[in-house]
Amino acid sequence: MTAPTSAYPRSVDQLLPAARQLAAELGEIPSRNRLMAELRIGAPKAGELRDALSLPSPPPSVDSDPPLKTNPAPPQTAPSPDTKPQTTVDGHPDPKIPNPSIPNPKIFNRHAVPGDTDPQADTKPANGKGVRKPVTWPVLLLCLPAFVAVWSGWVELGELSGFGLVNLLPGIVEDGGWATLNTAITLPIGVETYAAYALWVWLAARAPRARTFARNSAIGSLTFGAAGQVAYHLLAAAGKTSAPWQITSLVACLPVAVLGMGAALAHLQHANDEAD
Repeated sequence: MTAPTSAYPRSVDQLLPAARQLAAELGEIPSRNRLMAELRIGAPKAGELRDALSLPSPPPSVDSDPPLKTNPAPPQTAPSPDTKPQTTVDGHPDPKIPNPSIPNPKIFNRHAVPGDTDPQADTKPANGKGVRKPVTWPVLLLCLPAFVAVWSGWVELGELSGFGLVNLLPGIVEDGGWATLNTAITLPIGVETYAAYALWVWLAARAPRARTFARNSAIGSLTFGAAGQVAYHLLAAAGKTSAPWQITSLVACLPVAVLGMGAALAHLQHANDEAD
């Protein structure tokens, strides 16, 4: 059972009927944590409820006189959920008389007070519709032109730096066959894939060391990728057929650097930072 959320903190007398019903369902006095979870109340109030449940309940008064045919006065405290609705003279319930055991949704839909609230009370807006999820499909449109530009730039820069066709199965497959691969494609796959992976870890990981490493390496990878694109376009505009040795040295080290950073980042995500 879950107690409704009210606009004001409920007193022990108001919560006692619901606590007695819970004790009847469990067959014993519920624990303080169970009262806190079921009734959405704090620890002090749950302790008072346990003390009240430990006391014997007063026996109901028996009236020997026949019941009057008029409606009794409303009770001062909230009745228990087992209380029957008030009836009319003919013995049938009157729809105009509210049943005190049924909570009024207009009252319990108000904003709750901290310490006596339902955490799921405000998950939906007032109009009853669910919260709209953020739209992410425009990212795919942004990726298409970026992928074409980055891919072509890295492949061309790799060819200017000495990357080219390589037979992966020499002696088994003839040169130029299906085992021949242009190694220049390893540059855009390695650099840009790691940059995206590090960016995701930076924004989503919980481990502090992994987030720090991912942040630094993501910024470095994106900066290095932009520098590679600039270098290719400058060489292409100048009509160069080969890259200087400085650029060739850096480009040649990229696959090894990406492999090392990717392995380190994957290890940091699974490391136990509490042991540090």
